[in-house]
Amino acid sequence: MYLKEKNVNNILILFLFIHLLIWTVLPSLVNNNLPLDTIEALAWGGNLEWGYYKHPPLSAWVVEFFYQGFGNQDWVYYFVSQLFVVSTFFIIFKFSEDFFENKILSLISVLLLEGIYFYNFTTTEFNVNICQLPFWALTVHYCWKGFKDNNNLSWIAFGVFAGLGVLSKYLFFYLLISLAIFIIYNVIKKRINYLFLISIISFLLVVILHFSWLINNDFTTIRYALWRSGTINSDFMNHIYNPIIFIINQIGILIPFFIMVFLIIKKFKIKINYTDKRIFFLILINILPILFMFLTSLLTGSKIKTMWMTPFYLFFGVFIIYVFKNSLNLKKINNLFLTFLFLFILSPFLYFLSSSFYSSSRMEIMGSNYPGKKVAKIVQMQWDKNFSDAIKIVVGRGWTNEWYAGNLSYNLDSRPKWKMKIDNYNLSGTIWIQGFNTINYCKGVLYQIQSLHDICMVGKK
Repeated sequence: MYLKEKNVNNILILFLFIHLLIWTVLPSLVNNNLPLDTIEALAWGGNLEWGYYKHPPLSAWVVEFFYQGFGNQDWVYYFVSQLFVVSTFFIIFKFSEDFFENKILSLISVLLLEGIYFYNFTTTEFNVNICQLPFWALTVHYCWKGFKDNNNLSWIAFGVFAGLGVLSKYLFFYLLISLAIFIIYNVIKKRINYLFLISIISFLLVVILHFSWLINNDFTTIRYALWRSGTINSDFMNHIYNPIIFIINQIGILIPFFIMVFLIIKKFKIKINYTDKRIFFLILINILPILFMFLTSLLTGSKIKTMWMTPFYLFFGVFIIYVFKNSLNLKKINNLFLTFLFLFILSPFLYFLSSSFYSSSRMEIMGSNYPGKKVAKIVQMQWDKNFSDAIKIVVGRGWTNEWYAGNLSYNLDSRPKWKMKIDNYNLSGTIWIQGFNTINYCKGVLYQIQSLHDICMVGKK
């Protein structure tokens, strides 16, 4: 079978639909509970702010928007995650059409991403990494359009989507620095005029209130990032060990991707024309952000978590296909499709086995098999036996207690707000998760749930 270019759009739509369907339905069926980061975002979203102690606010805003419409239906948040993923795939496809005369190459550049587990296996957990994806793609897309067309609309869109990306996660700045280098270079070469400055205004309009929040909250998210990466108190060996591990991890992640590429390459002869504006742009958006991450690890000794790299490979398919476009053998495209189909089936199968293994052998303390709804029913039952008012606040501080509190906030019908801490131990309508010296300070009823954790309930009799 030889793929015809006129069929590309139909194949793309079919692929996007099946991807969305599989990765929405599968976790909805096999998981008892939403993943940790999704619960955390839902807990934050109950208190709409311009930032939270770990991350900027956008991921929390997104899940809160859907919570207001659908409530605590788990499938909705798996769907949201896949909506972000497949929309990103579509944006990449549209972007690539300006780089390839043949739409088959655009399709291949998207299908190759199924060889990177960031875009299938790990997408069931909506978090800041997934939240970045469409804005990363849109920022790149409109930066290129701004350079190519140099019109107001493209530059404004570039600034807006760049701002939304930063509101998703600060690692977005690695992409923005790379794009800034591209823009400055072309301004110097007088290929674009100063119309791009409009994007700075639209960017600042999107992020200004978050930056104000950041200043007023003692840069808490930045301090958390430094702590999480191990930058603080890093010893000398971390400057050697962590960068090496980073490189090894990136090679491992890309192995299935390159296997798919090699299946359709006739010869591995690379001839890069560095005067080609397209290849220069692709190198900057694909290689430079990864290089910056490596240098961050090398210079600071920080440990780069694998999942932090989720958006960094979005345009790798476009980049590799563009580099090898003259060496591709599309007559062997069936080999690529078969490998793609194998990986497309393998990923959900492995996910199913992973979930089944955990549920059959042990209960995850904080994960997809935690009995969140069951615990919420027990808590509500005990509350109703002792108090007449509604549960308004759930207090939980620290990694574990925040997780338990977030689950209660999500699963209880009254949707109590999650708080990291409050000073009034007599506040009615409050549940305290173990911690905060609850045994010593509990002014209400202490209750233990299935040996998991203690809670202190304070309400009106």
